[in-house]
Amino acid sequence: MATRIVVKIGSSSLTGPEGGLNREAVAFFAAELAALRQDGCEVLLVTSGAVAAGFRGIGYPSRPKLLHEKQAAAAVGQVMLMQAYQEAFAEHGLPTAQILLTRTDFCSRRAMNNAMMTVEELLRQGAVPVFNENDTVSVDELKFGDNDTLSALVANLMKASRLLVLTDMDGLYSGDPRKNPEAVRFSRVEEITPEIYAYAGGAGSSVGTGGMRSKIDAAKIATRGGVPVFIGRASEPGDLRLAAAGTGKGTYFDTTLASLPVKKQWLGFMSTPLGSLYVDDGAVEALLHGGHSLLPVGVKRIEGSFHSGDVVEVLGPDATLLGRGIVNYDDTQLRSIQGLPSREIVPKLGEVHRLEVIHRDEWITLR
Repeated sequence: MATRIVVKIGSSSLTGPEGGLNREAVAFFAAELAALRQDGCEVLLVTSGAVAAGFRGIGYPSRPKLLHEKQAAAAVGQVMLMQAYQEAFAEHGLPTAQILLTRTDFCSRRAMNNAMMTVEELLRQGAVPVFNENDTVSVDELKFGDNDTLSALVANLMKASRLLVLTDMDGLYSGDPRKNPEAVRFSRVEEITPEIYAYAGGAGSSVGTGGMRSKIDAAKIATRGGVPVFIGRASEPGDLRLAAAGTGKGTYFDTTLASLPVKKQWLGFMSTPLGSLYVDDGAVEALLHGGHSLLPVGVKRIEGSFHSGDVVEVLGPDATLLGRGIVNYDDTQLRSIQGLPSREIVPKLGEVHRLEVIHRDEWITLR
């Protein structure tokens, strides 16, 4: 089986400081991706840059702030972006395919499976699938964050061997190296802890929307799905090959986890929770370390309105997110039995489909 690599390129790598598409940069990355193909890799590209490429073309003096203006700029810029990629990849004999997605596409397991089958066929036919968020119809509260999250979801769904997130920084530092000359770069990260998040700052470019923090978020999603991640720079010929080989200019995020089943990926990263359950310390231990289901006795507080079969998130006593699961009760039923031992459930409710609030097979840990 060919090595499958997802490469994410951000706006700052494809456009100038003042916006506008940098054709030379597109040609450079196309050549780098073509080199990976020559090495026998299957390559999937997740690209940003539609808004940054298009806002000057439509007549805005700077990157727009209003949603409808950004969507108009994206509509213009996406055409420019794909034309540039098509011409650049054609120089290497590679056909390209455009795939525009939104978060709501990932919320539907049927749509997600259809997209996967389409991409598999494109790869069989030798095309380079080029993913981007469908900015023209996306709303701000559902956006991916400069496509960092999108790249992680694509990497997990397509069971990639590695996710390469390219940026203008050569990895994660202990501080901002542009301001602190003593900042140290991390070559490898084995676990994404709160300390790692503390090192991530805000967006570093006026034309992009992502920063190191959103890239750490993406690394957490991908590594949880069994995909190791590289975050760093590819600015010279051969850099992408080095990144794929494990010796690139950046930070590697390792994982010892196996690839998640599609259902678990959907549950953990693509579903929309309709409620929140706060549980006690005993339930935390059972869910995180015991491999057990969540029982009513462990539920201490309920928020939201939901029905049996909906997705809910589960939080510990300190409000730390533990994970998500498919709940077996309506919220009104669960409120009437929360905190009760299992022997009291049937007398209280009568016949029930399942005693567990969330069965362990319908649960994913996100801590």
